[in-house]
Amino acid sequence: MDSDKHSITRERLACLLNEDLAREYQAVISYVTYSQVMKGAEFMAIAKELESHAGEELQHAMMLSKQIDYLGVAPTTTPLAVRMSDKAEDMLRFDLESENETIRNYRERVRQAESLGEYALADAIRRILCQEQEHQIDLASALNIEVPKDGLGSNSSPVTPVMERAPRVLAKKSA
Repeated sequence: MDSDKHSITRERLACLLNEDLAREYQAVISYVTYSQVMKGAEFMAIAKELESHAGEELQHAMMLSKQIDYLGVAPTTTPLAVRMSDKAEDMLRFDLESENETIRNYRERVRQAESLGEYALADAIRRILCQEQEHQIDLASALNIEVPKDGLGSNSSPVTPVMERAPRVLAKKSA
């Protein structure tokens, strides 16, 4: 992560988005694979949910590719490595760890995009972030654990949702 948000450039943001894209490819592959190899009646419902997650992750990859291209950089074609296990719980934990990292990164990408005035990109990432948090909740629930909170924040200022910003913008214009 870029801790100094003032030093972010369009090129650096595109590079970071390419890292995120590699993680999205990894997520597609892991969700497809895990959903098919999980065994046991207790995992059938989550395996079906993972199939749905795979499609959502593919949509995230499509959006990121479009935005990376918009920033003038070629989208990566290489996924991060997928971890495997014979144990369904391990696979779910691997996915949860990846979702946690993805959420941390996308929160930072929103800040970075906004610091460059790339508000449409920031809003697109916010939409992805909502789905990633749903994935995180699904995985934590399947593991019968609390949704992880540790390490999800950053030292940067909080991300203000679009709807919370709009009234202040309108108020400033009418003043």
